[in-house]
Amino acid sequence: MEWLKLDLPDADLRIAPEFLAVDEADHLFAHLLDEIAWEVHRLKIHGRVVESPRRCSWIGDAAAIYTYSGSRFAPHAWTPTLLDLKSRAEIACDYAFNSVLANWYRDGRDAMGWHADNEPELGPEPLIASVSLGAERVMRFRRGRCGPSQGWLLPHGSLLIMAGTTQTHYQHAIPRTTRPLGGRINLTFRQIHRSTPVAPG
Repeated sequence: MEWLKLDLPDADLRIAPEFLAVDEADHLFAHLLDEIAWEVHRLKIHGRVVESPRRCSWIGDAAAIYTYSGSRFAPHAWTPTLLDLKSRAEIACDYAFNSVLANWYRDGRDAMGWHADNEPELGPEPLIASVSLGAERVMRFRRGRCGPSQGWLLPHGSLLIMAGTTQTHYQHAIPRTTRPLGGRINLTFRQIHRSTPVAPG
């Protein structure tokens, strides 16, 4: 497995484009669509309750409970497929995970807004491992809240690591696109250090 470093100052971003072979990634995508308990997460933003612009599922150890935007999420139990993928990600990253946020982008209209995964529960320099399955989408990074953004295409079967001070200095997003696209599953493996708020993404 080959790692490529994405060159952003004050960030540790690495991607393994071929973490999973194409046939295995195809199988996992189809299997996880049925295996994961997809939900509509409702969030309170500026006093209004809105639905997240994608389908989600919070999965992990029983203690990995989090509260975000006025909602409390208890984790679904690990599935055998996700446990196996977690173990492989832990070996690749040399890091332990106790939870995963699964996101299902049904088409190009589903998206993820700008944010940083910088909650105290993730620690001062969290390592987040992001596995992409299905349609290729562009993840964009910007310094702070208003800096110019740079984008990278996340291939089917790839593993992206965000580590070090990445979350301190940068926000990231998956923007909407008008291009015709199929579905995408994204699995972001995390380590929660206590069972209190952590934001999804």
